[in-house]
Amino acid sequence: MMNDHARRRELRATYKQNPPEAGVYRIVNRVNGKSLVGSAANLVSVRSKMAFARSTDMPGALDHRLRDDIRQFGLDAFSLEILEVLEVEPAMTAAEIRQDLATLEALWREKYDPALLY
Repeated sequence: MMNDHARRRELRATYKQNPPEAGVYRIVNRVNGKSLVGSAANLVSVRSKMAFARSTDMPGALDHRLRDDIRQFGLDAFSLEILEVLEVEPAMTAAEIRQDLATLEALWREKYDPALLY
């Protein structure tokens, strides 16, 4: 049986070998065409927040800029799209990942009409 310290070391090593998927996403209001473009170091967490909001009917897990439209149109009017996944190298620091994500997010924002962004 493995002790807690050895188990944590194993989990940390696995995490470093398989970092979470980082990237740029878009939450789209399919009723009015508006969208929220964002980025995250862990896209699974964004998917989980969306699933949690739907399963509990509690939009508080999502970005506050969406709340008025969620109240008006309901959560079913929104969908999540992954726009781009960042290639994370093992040598990259958290700051480098955040900077790359900010750059990618800015590039994706330029592709959409500012009037249709949250």
